[in-house]
Amino acid sequence: MAPSETLTAERILEATEEVLRRHGPAKATVVDVARALGVSHGSVYRHFRTKAALREAVTKRWLDRTSETLSAITADESRAPETRLRDWLAALFDAKRRKAGDDPELFATYMVLTGETGEVVGEHLADLTGQLTRIIEAGVASGVFTAPHPGTTAGAVFQATGRFHDPGYHRLWERPGAQDDFTALVDLLLRGLRAQGQG
Repeated sequence: MAPSETLTAERILEATEEVLRRHGPAKATVVDVARALGVSHGSVYRHFRTKAALREAVTKRWLDRTSETLSAITADESRAPETRLRDWLAALFDAKRRKAGDDPELFATYMVLTGETGEVVGEHLADLTGQLTRIIEAGVASGVFTAPHPGTTAGAVFQATGRFHDPGYHRLWERPGAQDDFTALVDLLLRGLRAQGQG
């Protein structure tokens, strides 16, 4: 790190991700992160009090990338709720598939880290089901969906599609027919949500 560059939490998280990619979660240390940044490990600890806090923050950053992409779809009221729901589920599947396929080593690292950071993962899942709830509420308000309890329905939709976003299933995502299976499931779910008299 050049002397004029300010050490920020974001720079530390970027370096941590690179160190995790190179060394894996078992061997990556705060000293490695500090060395990559050209600072003392005490400088890193001023931003993140413990190694666990640093690992939790880098995991949250990784999960937030998916949440932010999906949030844009959730908020796009110019599209019909049915279209938003279909696009949201497809974007979630696509994001998870890209993470697993584009950088398998880093994906494996994050599989370990998410197992360590239950609270961060719980918050992420709550955010995602909250987004689904808002889409389903919009569908109910417009008369397109029937869902007496949109939050419960959102949880059920999230669970039903788990095979296409739960990282434990990542080996199935590139199998022949995975996209067709996904489309068939989403079609089924949308048929079940449609209000009587809707298409």
